Amino acid sequence: MGLPQLPATEDESSALVSYNSWLLKHPSALDTFNQMMSIARGKKIVVCLDYDGTLSNIVDNPEQAVMTDKMRMALREVARHFPTAIISGRGREKVSDFVDLDNVYYAGSHGLDIAGPLRSPTYGDPKHQSRALDRKGNEVVLFQPAKKYLPAIEKIVRTLNEKTRSIQGVMIENNKFCVSVHFRHVRDEDFCTLEKLVNSVLQEYEEFRISIGKKVFEIRPDMEWDKGHALNYFIDTLGLGSSNDVLPLYIGDDRTDEDAFKAIRNRGEGFPTVVSSSPKDTAALYSLRNPLEVNKFLTNLVRWRKNSSSSKSFRQNFEGKTQKDWLLTTISCAEQSLGRNAILGL
Repeated sequence: MGLPQLPATEDESSALVSYNSWLLKHPSALDTFNQMMSIARGKKIVVCLDYDGTLSNIVDNPEQAVMTDKMRMALREVARHFPTAIISGRGREKVSDFVDLDNVYYAGSHGLDIAGPLRSPTYGDPKHQSRALDRKGNEVVLFQPAKKYLPAIEKIVRTLNEKTRSIQGVMIENNKFCVSVHFRHVRDEDFCTLEKLVNSVLQEYEEFRISIGKKVFEIRPDMEWDKGHALNYFIDTLGLGSSNDVLPLYIGDDRTDEDAFKAIRNRGEGFPTVVSSSPKDTAALYSLRNPLEVNKFLTNLVRWRKNSSSSKSFRQNFEGKTQKDWLLTTISCAEQSLGRNAILGL
């Protein structure tokens, strides 16, 4: 006999109502998977994913953000069936070591360091593209539009390491073309000191900007390039830049992933999917709660590709609809799956 369940507190009930309302606008990609795939039928799906918080759990020590073997297996299978890239704020080589798959393309430093399959014929300045060999000896094309900032980044890293020594819990991560200042272990009373210190260092480098993520300050060159540009660049290197039947899927959990979500929205078609277990402002159309659900979604995607009839029963109701029409349908589906009482918090 199990232990009796305690009634939800007022705060918990309020949070549940808020999240369920949010789900109506950003329905679960698992609950609406078949409808999504009915839109994808006949399209060229391109898969792009963030790493931390998407393929791996957020952990106290960023150096230990390893993905599970189960996730690696799912990602390997996805990459066998769809062009797949990881677009991370981490250094490209570091995220490549974490993922450890040869059939995946990698972009680090929020898209400022890309190892792609081919040169982009139309997207990005050709002078920033060069041929190189990856760690396995495979030929790739590197796109690194922020090379001129490398000396300044090295100086910023050295200065931050020196000036933050007295603040316990700070971790400075050099991601090659950007810098992460992790403060997950910084005491609350030291946060303002750290924030002022980081801003004071950046005052000497007007060509850089700072943003805040999940317990981290992100410092990167102030240039018109982000994860959304990286997504479009990757699509272009695949020869799909001018294709009207490409369908990008991007899954991410952080603020910098919003640029990729917006890029997909601007294209008019695609699956921008945010990973979040609580309501948040986002340009994403779909949602998943955590990396475990990301794993389930990727597994479903492979199964659908292997068995194209997996969404056969939904063809009549959903094929040929625009995404706007489909969203109206998914909202109705979400209402039914959540139930009126859950939505109202009764």
